[in-house]
Amino acid sequence: MVSPLGFWRILRLGRAGFIMAREGVFLDIDPAIAPPALQPFFPLLTRLAKKGARNRADALAAAMTRLGPSYVKLGQFLATRPDVVGMRAARGLEALQDRMPPFPREEAIRIVEAAFGAPLAQTFATFGEPVAAASIAQVHRATVKDEDGERAVAVKIMRPGIERRFRRDLADMAYAAQLAERNSAEARRLRLGEVVETVARSVKLEMDFRLEAAAASEFAQNVGADDEFRVPQVDWVRTARDVLTSEWIDGVPLSDIAALRAAGFDLPKLGREVIQSFLRHAVRDGFFHADMHPGNLFADRNGKVTAVDFGIMGRLGPAEQRFLAEILYGFITKDYMRVARVHFEAGYVPKTQNVAEFAQAIRAIGEPIHSRTADQISMAKLLTLLFEITGLFDMRTRTELVLLQKTMVVVEGVGRSLDPQLNMWKTAEPVLADWIADNLGPAGKMRDAGDALGNLARALQRAPQMMDRLEALVENMNAAQMQGVTLSPETVAALQNAQTRANRWTGWPLWLAAALAVYMLLR
Repeated sequence: MVSPLGFWRILRLGRAGFIMAREGVFLDIDPAIAPPALQPFFPLLTRLAKKGARNRADALAAAMTRLGPSYVKLGQFLATRPDVVGMRAARGLEALQDRMPPFPREEAIRIVEAAFGAPLAQTFATFGEPVAAASIAQVHRATVKDEDGERAVAVKIMRPGIERRFRRDLADMAYAAQLAERNSAEARRLRLGEVVETVARSVKLEMDFRLEAAAASEFAQNVGADDEFRVPQVDWVRTARDVLTSEWIDGVPLSDIAALRAAGFDLPKLGREVIQSFLRHAVRDGFFHADMHPGNLFADRNGKVTAVDFGIMGRLGPAEQRFLAEILYGFITKDYMRVARVHFEAGYVPKTQNVAEFAQAIRAIGEPIHSRTADQISMAKLLTLLFEITGLFDMRTRTELVLLQKTMVVVEGVGRSLDPQLNMWKTAEPVLADWIADNLGPAGKMRDAGDALGNLARALQRAPQMMDRLEALVENMNAAQMQGVTLSPETVAALQNAQTRANRWTGWPLWLAAALAVYMLLR
């Protein structure tokens, strides 16, 4: 028996299925992998396709656009999961644009006044019409007055009713994923439920502009000393859950090549700066802009690349930062054994695999790339091939690396649009070489030794509390034994050994610290 809620969900999902069928999404799907309950309907679904729909790589992207903002977000995520939708559909989804008609200025004013509990004039001196609109929000140009005079700002405002719409659509998607996993082994293998959960988490973060403002602030702090890249300053006084105010950028979008040329910008230089900035953010900071399409990048009046829209950011831990830097540098220098060892040291490839055989497989990727001309070399393609090879050696998919690879595809596209002859190896080498020297050279080893000593000192500070807890545990055990609870001789011996080790720990920490420091310096 289907509940009323389930009935409406099925109805909405039926409409989504009809739109997908009209766009030709089901033409390239093998009915055998569909849930058994849907297989009899495949002939009808294929007949519903409109004329000219066959062999369209963008069929899924067109359907997602028609279905609205929630499905656009799902499509953007599925572009990073060719294992779910197939390589052809994933490439079509990469071009999915998050553009929507703007909502009225009057509605935006209502949202601003509700967010700050004051008339618009108390928050902004002037407030213009929308200049850009997407699925979640739109942007207005405004001005504010403060002690420094009047200045221009960009005001990002949440689309009214969007949270409820997303919540409903994502619940429908989760319902569909649950049904599919219940009835299809292939759906269970692809973990469709996890796909929807990932999209839901991402959307939840994007629904609070204070979190985006925090990301922008952190990103700005990271790049503050960089000469070629900057981030708009956040106006925290005029930022709330549904409103984000930041510095207005007077610049030329990198999507407008003609305007960049007319303004006299050095396009090859801009292309190099885009690539090098992205690599610097990823390997140096471990925090990168994951939506660096040309509409989000500007060249300001000083020639700096300036990024906007920080709703989607990527993070890499220290292990992933080192992994990325070392594998790219290893390919540049043709040190394939080094690339292989990095995979094993990071724990990405099981120890049961053979390092030499893995290095041989990596050589099969690297050598053909080095034989190509500069304009044919693609680091994003390199990572794609690398992930395909590592799959043969039981390397598990790393979500953060997939996001990195997909972002690199977009960043490379921007760089190539500015300079079709861009040499990716020469562009990347200075950034990667600096990272290698700074982190794996003497200075890096000194820093690692300092970090190790700091960790040791913190552990020593906790040693007395650990001893107190251990003594209390022994006393409790003795009391329990007196009350009739008997411990085995092995357990008593283990507790005594633990207490002895704890006492020994506090006796020779300085010797251990000195030995550890020497080891880190000589490693």
